[in-house]
Amino acid sequence: MTVVTILLLATLVLIIAQRRFLSFRSQAPTDYAATGPAFIMKENLNGEILSEGLIYGPNGKMSNSFVARMVGEWDGNTGTLAEYFTYSNGKKMTRKWYLTLGTGNTFTATADDIVGEGHGTISGSTVKLTYRIILPKDAGGHTLDVTDWMYLTANGVVMNRSEMRKFGLKVAELVATMRPAPEVKSAHVSGSNGYDATAETRTLQ
Repeated sequence: MTVVTILLLATLVLIIAQRRFLSFRSQAPTDYAATGPAFIMKENLNGEILSEGLIYGPNGKMSNSFVARMVGEWDGNTGTLAEYFTYSNGKKMTRKWYLTLGTGNTFTATADDIVGEGHGTISGSTVKLTYRIILPKDAGGHTLDVTDWMYLTANGVVMNRSEMRKFGLKVAELVATMRPAPEVKSAHVSGSNGYDATAETRTLQ
């Protein structure tokens, strides 16, 4: 074996090790067990949520962006998360997740475009979910392996990062924010612009 061959093999091993142990894929739920604030799915994925995100292709360049409205509802340890996406290329898409909390900070997730069940783990301020997704026919119809991480920040915003792979190769990456929708305030302020809430209870003269 020549010196050049040895160097090439060593370089290949280093590249593989770096991608496996020094990358997005290397993180584990146990890495975040002591972090806070605690991610509580029935609170942080509940009610109306607004999301904005970017999608990157395999070359690292942004290929699309989206805005989304999500609505989470819970009944005990089962819940749903409805998602309504509008993409920058004009396409619209909906998905409804069915979530079931299990034991030991685990949960399962299903949806119409998911193969079987997705499996998740809640740890500290994070949630990890892995699943296989079937892309729409106009996007190729491929089945991709997805690793989805959500990180809860101190102000209640969830940062979401996902990797999508085919045959072990990364084909897309998603980065998004998820934040509770602001409360709708009344357009009328008591005593302002001629509107007085106390007038409703006054006796007519």
